[in-house]
Amino acid sequence: MGHRPSSLDEFDEFRPERASEPRLAVVGNPENRRVALFEDAVRAAGLPAPRVVPWADVLSAGGADFAAEEIVRLDSPGEHPEVDRLLRGATDPTRVEGSGRWYTRFTTAVRSLRGGVRLDDPDELAVLFDKRLCHAVLDEAGVPVPASPTSGPQGAPVRGWADVRAAMREHRMPRLFVKPAHGSSASGVLAVESGGGGRIRATTSVELAADGGLYNSLRVRRYEREQDIAAIVDALAPDGLHLERWLPKASQDGRAADLRVVVVAGRATHAVVRTSRSPLTNLHLGGRRGDLDAVREAVEAAGGRWTDLLGVCEQAAACFPRTLCVGVDLLPAIGWRRAAVGEVNAFGDLLPRLTGLPGSGAEGLDTYATQVAAVLGDLARYRTGTPHA
Repeated sequence: MGHRPSSLDEFDEFRPERASEPRLAVVGNPENRRVALFEDAVRAAGLPAPRVVPWADVLSAGGADFAAEEIVRLDSPGEHPEVDRLLRGATDPTRVEGSGRWYTRFTTAVRSLRGGVRLDDPDELAVLFDKRLCHAVLDEAGVPVPASPTSGPQGAPVRGWADVRAAMREHRMPRLFVKPAHGSSASGVLAVESGGGGRIRATTSVELAADGGLYNSLRVRRYEREQDIAAIVDALAPDGLHLERWLPKASQDGRAADLRVVVVAGRATHAVVRTSRSPLTNLHLGGRRGDLDAVREAVEAAGGRWTDLLGVCEQAAACFPRTLCVGVDLLPAIGWRRAAVGEVNAFGDLLPRLTGLPGSGAEGLDTYATQVAAVLGDLARYRTGTPHA
């Protein structure tokens, strides 16, 4: 089970002078807002600024060393052209291809970190960044997830568009999501739907160039020529692909809606509603933040319980008990009574200025301050090097 300290409730009572100050460190991109927000949270807690270890240095030097008592947080290596080049081997950061190479090099880099007490477990990160493995872990634990023929190590391989077409027929999936197994931020994701007369359509942020190259775009596109869809899938397949049934989602104000729920130390602490007129609700692709109070009211009006939906997210996070914080993408079904988990994100906590849910113990705290509070409130356990039960 995930570790559920009472630390969030006790944060205001904690005083660093009651014990020797913990030493925090973060591996990230120093100029990135993620690192800055974590540094702000650490300072606000009355602690010295964390030591920042750049991903570029880790990748160039083949690792990094931490003191035994340092509490080490890993943050996203994204949004840094040189780090992206070192991980994917791509000179153009807008290119989609290369996620398989990224995964291999990233997980190797994580395992090259030596010493310290980790807030992110290397083995769990390796699962979280492979959608096929993550899906299987969630499914085995009884977490509701979309049906998938590619789930787990024994899942069906996807070598190209022909395999996607075969899966659609064999598993009666006329609508499905095709996802890069190691992708993030909807990069390379296609929402595919088929109709009568052989009609096919794919909605995606991928821009297919004349030379066959794939580029990330902030504009969502729709492809209706099967040869174009096949070209995209065939180009992505060598990096690994994951297929999931496209579940009809609930709506808010006529827009498809889902939720990003942040779970810290086993407790759902923050949530945001994302709405879109396309199947892709990511905010950077034109999605908008919805009304969380309206979601709670809709759930209760349908005879459901808001706490049950949060419980699904906590159940998903409990599959990764040695990782302090995850962001869960929750897919509410039409009618709002049930929900499935679409993704569990290792670096899903970037929700600036959003404070904690009522009753979560994180009221008034953003996602970063909540994580610092969890560490401080359970400091004795972290000092022993066993941060999770």
